[in-house]
Amino acid sequence: MTDPIRVLLVDDQALIRIGFRLVLEAEPDIVVVGEAGDGAAALAQSAALEPDVVLMDVRMPGMDGIAATAEIVRQHPSVRVLVLTTFDLDEYAFGAIRAGASGFLLKDAERTELVAAVRAVHRGDGALAPRATRALLDQLAPHLASAVPATASDPLAELTERERDVFHAIAQGLSNTEIAERLFLSESTVKTHVGRVLAKLDARDRVHVVILAYEWGLAGTA
Repeated sequence: MTDPIRVLLVDDQALIRIGFRLVLEAEPDIVVVGEAGDGAAALAQSAALEPDVVLMDVRMPGMDGIAATAEIVRQHPSVRVLVLTTFDLDEYAFGAIRAGASGFLLKDAERTELVAAVRAVHRGDGALAPRATRALLDQLAPHLASAVPATASDPLAELTERERDVFHAIAQGLSNTEIAERLFLSESTVKTHVGRVLAKLDARDRVHVVILAYEWGLAGTA
């Protein structure tokens, strides 16, 4: 039996934390290991409790979710952060993704969406459907393009030809199933290639790969 997914809840509203706890702890493979009411407490709890996933509100007094996300990802690279936001394409949510979060989720998401998002982030996928992630980044691509200077060298130099194909497919928002169909591979083979791409590019997850593709000007190439 695999270990349960350890989740830390971060929100300045206690009632919201209670609601999320009730939903998540009803699942046999998820356990809530702690709660925090602001970013500073979230950072301390992440160090003390070693969660797998942090559900992070971005708008909090003191240290907000963006700053907390950046510090958690820097200090604990294995921890995945799932941002909680009120509106789609919220600038705070995007800031948190840029800071290292693996995706975002609306606070009024359905129970099944919340649970699925936690599981997706834990296994290294984005918390959004791939095309939803792409839509988010498409709208905010100018910010990404100006955020990081273009590199003169080939950022994909360490990838094999097949891994490059997989990289570009991820950047286009394709799921493993869609990549398998496009490249005439089995899904298990695609999963292996995705893992190698993440490792070689030092990418946290698929969302990070999409961001890197935009930063390197490779999102529209094939």
